[in-house]
Amino acid sequence: MTQPSLQGPLAACKQVTVVYGRGEASVTALAGIDLVIEPEESVALWGRSGSGKTTLLHVLGGLLEPTTGVVEWQGRPLSTLDAVARGRMRAAGIAYVFQSANLLPHFTAFENVAFAARAAGGELDRRLEPLALLELVGLGGKADSLPSELSGGEAQRAAIARALAQRPRLLLCDEPTGHLDTDTGDRILALIEALQREVGFALVIATHDADVAARLGREVELHDGRIVREEVHA
Repeated sequence: MTQPSLQGPLAACKQVTVVYGRGEASVTALAGIDLVIEPEESVALWGRSGSGKTTLLHVLGGLLEPTTGVVEWQGRPLSTLDAVARGRMRAAGIAYVFQSANLLPHFTAFENVAFAARAAGGELDRRLEPLALLELVGLGGKADSLPSELSGGEAQRAAIARALAQRPRLLLCDEPTGHLDTDTGDRILALIEALQREVGFALVIATHDADVAARLGREVELHDGRIVREEVHA
């Protein structure tokens, strides 16, 4: 199920700055960020609330344009893509798992995953069909359940299945265990790590939890919108 390897970085930020607001009311969320994400690596963006990690996650995924600097996807500056092309790029190459599962409330777990698969387009690997994905994350028996009928951990598992239905090259997770108890959070992280090894996507997790950050291959610490430390874990 591993995806074909790519040559060169998957995504990159070059001297990226993000400023919210104007004048005296402006806030600098990111200040001169340089960051490269390689295919199939795992990276933790670690820092306290307000450090800029979520903003950086959104910039990497093309959801937010930087105020200055360049963001590249597979060597191509995102600024060269119009809104439609950028949307297609995200649908076909980048997937998100948020702190809250953000499932469509009136769709079953199966329908949520199927909707993402259709949005991504292209030919679907049978192993990545909606039911197969739900079985992969341990929800084969919950395919017909609505989000309101799922526990917090089950909803996050469904959100992971939905993200994988997009066949992502890059999976971005924003505090994916933030609303879960410790045991459930550990199981969700273990699942994400196992799926990364199986499917072969790059993984970036924004977290304020040092224990979560230490589990990934590389740890990038942010403070006041700047990278202040990088550490590669064995």
